[in-house]
Amino acid sequence: MQPRITIIGLGVENLKAATTFYQEKFGWKLTPSSNEHISFFQLNGVLLSLYPREKLAEDANVTHEGTGFKGFTLAYNTRSKEEVDEIFADLTQKNVKIIKQPEQVFWGGYSGYVADLDDNLWEIAYNPFMELDAEGNVIK
Repeated sequence: MQPRITIIGLGVENLKAATTFYQEKFGWKLTPSSNEHISFFQLNGVLLSLYPREKLAEDANVTHEGTGFKGFTLAYNTRSKEEVDEIFADLTQKNVKIIKQPEQVFWGGYSGYVADLDDNLWEIAYNPFMELDAEGNVIK
């Protein structure tokens, strides 16, 4: 099995509201394959899908109930500390839920956290040890 991710699927409580959040707050565009049952956003080489939480759990044959920390975060890396601050300023203005303001972190980077409508945590970070290409892909 090759090491790769093709789709990150998030189970959401309200598909329409979650889709609007990613469109209006993050400024992302739906792909043509999206429909009233599922939303897809093209990231750099990976798709993010939004699907009703109960239906996603049913598809995986697990319960949809769960509270608290989900055990994972999603990360958006930038090319500078200033870019992190600019993104946080924009998201704050758009009333996105700020979980942790950006700060210098123990591993040498600079990051903070925001949450989407389903409390999925997005780390927005500058990692001085990670280089990104023009499309935002991590360079080996």
